[in-house]
Amino acid sequence: MKKRTFIITCLVFFVLVVFPSLSFTEGLKPVKLPPPQTDGGKPLMQVLKTRASSREFSSEKLPMQVISDLLWAACGINRPDTGKRTAPSARNWQEIDVYVATDEALYLYDAKEHHLIPVLNEDIRAHTGKQRFVKIAPINLVYVADFSKISAENTDDKIFYSAADTGFISQNIYLYCASSGLATVVRGYVDKPALEKKMGLRPDQKVMLSQTVGYPKK
Repeated sequence: MKKRTFIITCLVFFVLVVFPSLSFTEGLKPVKLPPPQTDGGKPLMQVLKTRASSREFSSEKLPMQVISDLLWAACGINRPDTGKRTAPSARNWQEIDVYVATDEALYLYDAKEHHLIPVLNEDIRAHTGKQRFVKIAPINLVYVADFSKISAENTDDKIFYSAADTGFISQNIYLYCASSGLATVVRGYVDKPALEKKMGLRPDQKVMLSQTVGYPKK
């Protein structure tokens, strides 16, 4: 019996080490998002007038079309011939990845295919920030800089460019939310090392900021 238990334990360990994604994403499939609706919304000056941060959210889920439009606005491809995005990035490195934490799982937004790639079969919203509302809002976005995509050798430069590019994406979210009647707030009050570990990030991937999105609390 002990020998059998030892063999089973070794097999499980082997699978977790060699194929770690099997345990993290079991039962999850990529989510194909509907095409973004790009012909609506309010005029820019009205959106700038109402743009604001909110820390009170409804727990109501966002429709898939809203999520699609939200992520496309964040950093979706708006010039298919070149693959360039709605948000600028230094030297077109496109080093900022947008992760989507929901009540069901953690996903990575794939802008090229415009779909969500499953990363973790777990609700990690509470890990994306230290405020209470992060566990209530339907979506928490996590902006992750992939330093391996940046050719600059100086770490300070990598942080600087990544921070600036994160700001562009975050502001796109703010403008979309103001246009669509959604509530949002960008957050730096995050235990970044703990979140990076929870997300299974590599050493050259760094959490920059988180941003909560949802309907306003009624």
